[in-house]
Amino acid sequence: MNREFRLRERGRFEQVRREGSCWTDRLIVLCALPNGLARSRFGFSVSRRVGNAVVRNRLKRRLREVVRLQREGIAVGWDVVFIARPPIARADYREIERAVGRLLRQAGLILPGTPQQSAQGVVA
Repeated sequence: MNREFRLRERGRFEQVRREGSCWTDRLIVLCALPNGLARSRFGFSVSRRVGNAVVRNRLKRRLREVVRLQREGIAVGWDVVFIARPPIARADYREIERAVGRLLRQAGLILPGTPQQSAQGVVA
């Protein structure tokens, strides 16, 4: 995922968590807050409770890839933070992909008429 689409500042992460709306899934929590920009930015948080450094970095890479594949269908002007929950460490890529898609739809961030993307192509 290009750097321009990454949310990296700690203060903004905290602001999105504190002031934004949040939706939850068994694997992930999604928090979103309007950013007033012509693009959406995405941040990923995986705590030590989820696993060791190898596990945390692998999960962040998976989450970034899932979002990168779906980014074209996501509404612009939002800062979105994905927070991993411990069960995600045992989830496969497809489960993570479905959880992210479900949360983005619940949050109303998927543009109308956008087919759900998958690493293997269009799902629906």
